Amino acid sequence: MNLISTIQDLIRFRTETGNAAEIKKAAEYIKNKFVATEALVEIFQTTASPVIFIRNTQTLDFDALVLGHIDVVPAPDEMFEPVVKGNLMYGRGTLDMKSFAAVALNSMEYVLQNKLPLKFGIILSTDEEKGSLSTESFLEAYPQIRAQVVLDNDVGGDIHEIITKCKNPVFVKLIARGKEAHGSTPWAGIDANEILLQTWQNIRQIYPYYSLEHNEPQNQWVDTVHMAKIEGGQVSNVISNYAEALLDFRLTENSTVENLEKNLQKCLLNGVTYKIVSASTPVVMDENNPLIQSYKQLAEKTINQPLRFVQIGGATDSRAFAVKGSTVIMHSGTGEGIHASGEYVDIESVEQVAAIQIKFLEMLAHK
Repeated sequence: MNLISTIQDLIRFRTETGNAAEIKKAAEYIKNKFVATEALVEIFQTTASPVIFIRNTQTLDFDALVLGHIDVVPAPDEMFEPVVKGNLMYGRGTLDMKSFAAVALNSMEYVLQNKLPLKFGIILSTDEEKGSLSTESFLEAYPQIRAQVVLDNDVGGDIHEIITKCKNPVFVKLIARGKEAHGSTPWAGIDANEILLQTWQNIRQIYPYYSLEHNEPQNQWVDTVHMAKIEGGQVSNVISNYAEALLDFRLTENSTVENLEKNLQKCLLNGVTYKIVSASTPVVMDENNPLIQSYKQLAEKTINQPLRFVQIGGATDSRAFAVKGSTVIMHSGTGEGIHASGEYVDIESVEQVAAIQIKFLEMLAHK
């Protein structure tokens, strides 16, 4: 398998989340790569978007799994034609994360060709950018899936970093119900917009506002919230009787959803309620885990530079395996511009991640 051309092929599929036709084409492209092999390839589909499941074994108890996704956020047409400039490849999905989906396919090919004594699998979702409902459906259908190690390359940015902590994303909808009145007589009504915003200000007393211009915490491993969406009112001269906002909380492992709910209850004005739209669990790995240490040493030898452990505020689909006791190794290549117009990946770093992954799988197979 030519790793770079596979990446370029994947980028050309316009797999924006929800684009079923292009996602189907990409899934078939991946499946066809293993037609002449002994790999078991399933395109799992329920009511959600499909999941591509590739394995070299009938069992669902794996030595190692690679998790990833092939869907991307929307982009203009030109971003679906990869452009190579020097050692950089530009295009939608170069960093997030088609390059590393290709790395996983490359690893599977290596395991098959070399007949490694390793139970190995790949799970690629197709709606990660909008919540990974496909992964949830897949894991509900295969609740017995286990893995000693999960390799998670969906943490792009810097090959010199291994992620050991990810926060718990909790999405909360605030709902305010007021009483309509004419805009000239606000005392005759209850403004849903107003009580929503006053509730928001109460929330800000507990979860401070951070921004590039306003404030940056000394310790960034803290609970945060931002208002992702707000809507209220219909016309200018009517007091709004309904308003809502979607809040995006990111909680560290030291916080709980139960405590968040207690805080929310303290903040609500009369007429305002809330609903937990979704919640998950943080992923927290011990830096001294022997498997993580072995991976780190292999990586450092491969790139001939030291790696450091870091924490991120984002979430990861590997949380479903972390709660089952898997060792999750979160490591990716170098690049910038995730979800932006200038998205790119450093090609050498992708090749290095591919080499590291194969060396690690070799180690697992022969330990």
